[in-house]
Amino acid sequence: MACAVYLRSVASANGDGERPVPAPSRPGQRPGLAADANPTLRQRELGIRLRELRTALGLTVEQVGAELLCSATKISRLETGARRPSLRDVRDLCRVYRVQDPSQLMDLAKQAREPGWWSRFGDPGLEPYIGLEQEAVAITSYTMFYVPPLLQTAEYARAIIRGIGRKMDSRVLSERVEARLVRQRRLEGEGALRYRALVDEAVLRRQVGGAAVMRVQLDKILTWAALDRGSIQVIPFSAGAHASADSNFQLLEFGENSKQDPLVYVEGLVSALYHERASDVARYREAIEYLRESALSTQATLALITDIRASYSNEDP
Repeated sequence: MACAVYLRSVASANGDGERPVPAPSRPGQRPGLAADANPTLRQRELGIRLRELRTALGLTVEQVGAELLCSATKISRLETGARRPSLRDVRDLCRVYRVQDPSQLMDLAKQAREPGWWSRFGDPGLEPYIGLEQEAVAITSYTMFYVPPLLQTAEYARAIIRGIGRKMDSRVLSERVEARLVRQRRLEGEGALRYRALVDEAVLRRQVGGAAVMRVQLDKILTWAALDRGSIQVIPFSAGAHASADSNFQLLEFGENSKQDPLVYVEGLVSALYHERASDVARYREAIEYLRESALSTQATLALITDIRASYSNEDP
């Protein structure tokens, strides 16, 4: 336990581990977003509450599934938020769990079925993660190959997305770039999350989109860093082997009043992993601390970014 507390203090997205994690903003406080609905969080909160009701009665998922004539897997997926509940599912579970007033759970089920603003972009891979990103109060990001999405310019994002999806329709490409830029509003204004980026030096030297795109991209990072809303540190080539076996991951942390525990998101080419077990999250916190030890200081990082940016000025657009 002492180790876990230590890691939380030194490996928080707040950077120094001493400033308090900011309280989450109320719905509607984040300007420019289409709506305050967050079906992802409501779905996961509903699952947590249903699991609490089941375990309080000493029931197994197999027993509940048998009572409702469905599989234990369905009950488990409802509890983990992996499956969107129907109102009938929640009504029937409330009956099994002898809930006297199911109105709150039914309201959560209805909210879980409302579309979030990101649903209009038609990318099913975005939905679970963005819903969590919208509610996080602190995020630590580590990447080896690209600038983190929340810091990308439109042209850099376009080049990255196009590089991965070579056959992507141009309309879909434009929608995904737009969605990425809307997500960046989480770094702005009241209720902005605390964000820390750890990036490999290769991220800065890989010419995504060409020299002109890279100049603008590095300018954006320097401008963001100057606003003191987060921090960026580079793991230099000279650091040698480093602590992360994953090429990218995000540690998301939530407010004290949230039922959502910290989790780690690892994005892959065809799927994504969500690590939520306390032991797994603690292991990633440990990796973050080791990465920080290998990284340049924030001041040295900004100096390196400035030097690399200048080198792109000497190249053809």
